[in-house]
Amino acid sequence: MVIFSIKGLDIWFGSVYALKKLTMDIQANEILSVIGPANSGKTTFLRMLNRLNDLNPNFKMSGNIKFEGSDIREIDTELLRKKVGMVFALPLPLPLSIFDNVAYGVRMHGLRNKNSTAKIVEEALKEAYLWDEVKDRMNESAFKLSGGQQQRLCIARTLAVQPQVILFDEPCSGLDPISTAKVEDAMVKLKQKYTIVLVTNNVKQAARVGDRTAFFLGGELIELDKTDKIFTAPQDKRTDGYIRGKFG
Repeated sequence: MVIFSIKGLDIWFGSVYALKKLTMDIQANEILSVIGPANSGKTTFLRMLNRLNDLNPNFKMSGNIKFEGSDIREIDTELLRKKVGMVFALPLPLPLSIFDNVAYGVRMHGLRNKNSTAKIVEEALKEAYLWDEVKDRMNESAFKLSGGQQQRLCIARTLAVQPQVILFDEPCSGLDPISTAKVEDAMVKLKQKYTIVLVTNNVKQAARVGDRTAFFLGGELIELDKTDKIFTAPQDKRTDGYIRGKFG
């Protein structure tokens, strides 16, 4: 099932032509890895899916993006961002307890029942592969967690509001290999319930977790295919060159 349908999308920031004639679909319950060098349009593409680009006063777009059949410009932005959550490169825990960090979004959306909130928090932490490490520390400050734990806490905070799509913007860029592996394990498990779009500068990570991979270059989508095909038999020599580390 198609969850995002993108047709003829152009994006500018002032005079900068950031994304050019993009047409593609994102399937439900897949991990779509998005790779490409700096300034290739990856993050612009990702931020378009929940309209974060709208916050830039120089942003302009043409073309069409539909989420579950509806034009995203006609969906209330608060509702869209609840359904399409985002995890950023650097973990951004709130200056609150571990419990209150995960419960924050739930409470913002109006849930006040303590028992219901506690169940949602526990489930979100389990889905983020963090529960066993923090279940006896729930009242501690989130800042006492390691970097990798803080990133999984941010994933849990996103999951707690029950999105349909999770956008990951280089979520492991500052993490050690063990923490990275835990985040990747969580992603693979999460795709059973959620659609995941992962922007990563780590081509090996894209190969490990992606069902499909999209290669962007100079604001254009160069190639999109099943991940094993992209990494073993790409159709475009530029894709092959990037994967082999010849540029980027």
